[in-house]
Amino acid sequence: MLNKASSAAASKAFTKAHRLLNSRDFQPIFNDAPFRASHKYFLILARPGATDNSRIGLVIAKKNIRLAVDRNRIKRLARECFRHLTFDNVSIDAVFLTRRGLGELNNHEFSKQLQHQWQRVIKKAQKHKNSQNNGQPT
Repeated sequence: MLNKASSAAASKAFTKAHRLLNSRDFQPIFNDAPFRASHKYFLILARPGATDNSRIGLVIAKKNIRLAVDRNRIKRLARECFRHLTFDNVSIDAVFLTRRGLGELNNHEFSKQLQHQWQRVIKKAQKHKNSQNNGQPT
């Protein structure tokens, strides 16, 4: 019984396979990100995934969020929100970038705004995938 519970929890785990780990992973997204979602306090850049897993990279600048405790909170909430997303057969590689003032949002408001922006990115990715499958240009 314990193995079933741990395997169910592991299916939603945030492993290395779900992260962009080095500049080689980040660079294609910065160079060409067809899916974008912008908010006053953050920006999400994304492109069709290079692997079967959707992956995220976090760029949390000390310049924009001064306190380490706030940077860590933002990273934790961003990873948690990404981990719970449903991608519906769409794989994306995404970079989450912070802007000034994000550290002042409370957890609930940040999570709500982030969830909304992720849904926008996923919708754009699905539309792109559907147009690719139908043979239409993007």
